Amino acid sequence: MANSSSSKKKLLALMKILTSNTDEKHPMTVKQIIAELKKYGIDAERKSIYTDINILCEFGIDIICDRSRVNKYYVASREFELPELKLLVDAVQCSKFITPKKSKELIKKIEKLTSIHEAKELHRDVIIDNRVKMINENIYYNVDTIYRAIRENKQIRFNYFEFTVDKKIKLRRDGQKYFASPYALLWSEGNYYLVAYYERYKGISNFRVDRMLKIELLDKERYFPEEYKDFCVTKYSKEIFNMFSGKTETIRLEFHNSLINAVIDRFGVDINVYKNSEETFQIVVDVVPSETFLGWLFMFGDKVRIISPETVIQKMKEMIDRVSNLYLI
Repeated sequence: MANSSSSKKKLLALMKILTSNTDEKHPMTVKQIIAELKKYGIDAERKSIYTDINILCEFGIDIICDRSRVNKYYVASREFELPELKLLVDAVQCSKFITPKKSKELIKKIEKLTSIHEAKELHRDVIIDNRVKMINENIYYNVDTIYRAIRENKQIRFNYFEFTVDKKIKLRRDGQKYFASPYALLWSEGNYYLVAYYERYKGISNFRVDRMLKIELLDKERYFPEEYKDFCVTKYSKEIFNMFSGKTETIRLEFHNSLINAVIDRFGVDINVYKNSEETFQIVVDVVPSETFLGWLFMFGDKVRIISPETVIQKMKEMIDRVSNLYLI
């Protein structure tokens, strides 16, 4: 029995050594494998290594033998290829809602999905430290609790905070709890948002997940009024701008042809584009005309114009006046 247990331990150690230490550019000889096994307190004979490698191959691990004067072995393929792991690392780094500490922890785990040699190509600590990151270490637990609430059809309550000018955390509404019925989680502009029915406002609201504290699951079913029974989160996410909610309006816009890429980046390739002149085109979109949306238009200067409705045109004029007044001498 002890012999059997030792044999299983050797097989597991061998699998770990090969997956962690080898790749196409870094194969190992049987002699090197035996030396690594000794670090685990395991003595092995050359013949048993061949047998164990065959077992691992039968199990589905892609171990290649580089046949030469001295045979060398390496794991040729894995669940994730190196370019895929690089994409995952970049996604973690670009996510503002993941704190620097959690980013490093996640990347360390991602590195374990490849060899120790290829893992070096995933090191980007300087980039992580220079990115804008949030400070809420509870983000993982927040996301998990919200998903659980959606899955179990439960309401949640939580505190919501903002920063003061001296960069201190201040609870909104003097620390009173927020009560909400979660619809979904959305990832927008590098942040996670909770989309929920918020009874206080009698409508849909968005909450930054990294600014939510002490989320609690309530023993109370989610509440959705009749008008929100068929609420479509996908449609909603296209209509709001940078997660600023409000009343959706149908807006006609005229752009200079040079802005077609910016328009497609913002609204997608399915947007209907109408030729207006040799130099301009028009689109019709359903969006919330928040100041964030108007600010997005504003950055294109005289290369974009609101055609209709008149109410949104007036909002833009008022915004331009307010900005202009800041620079009056």
